[in-house]
Amino acid sequence: MEKVTIYTDGACSGNPGPGGWSAILIYNGQEKELFGCEKDTTNNIMEMTAVIKGLEALKFPCEVDLYSDSAYVVNSFSQGWIYNWIKNDWKTADKSPVKNKDLWINLYNLTKIHKVNFMKVKGHSDNKYNNRCDELARNAIKNL
Repeated sequence: MEKVTIYTDGACSGNPGPGGWSAILIYNGQEKELFGCEKDTTNNIMEMTAVIKGLEALKFPCEVDLYSDSAYVVNSFSQGWIYNWIKNDWKTADKSPVKNKDLWINLYNLTKIHKVNFMKVKGHSDNKYNNRCDELARNAIKNL
């Protein structure tokens, strides 16, 4: 199984408001930048969209080291929240419906294709790729 590194980020100008997402895919020393925007969205939706778009860009099943500064995304897998949501018919621990269920289902299905290692990276620090993702996501908002 081929190994790929993906960095992702989402940004929102207001929450909700116009938003942007970005992903940088790194494979065999090559880098590919992806980004996009939506007129009316939330930061969490943009964070999830970045991960989904990054994984969807892969042409075959891969082992992926995925870096995100979103605790919402990373903890959902690393702390097992998503597995509990699925088991509880997409309800949270307090029995309320999981927000962004459609995106979670899409992301979960992508983790069945790819072996994804979710890793939290500190946002707005000295990580070159996270900073570049932040720049791409924020610039994408300006395209609206």
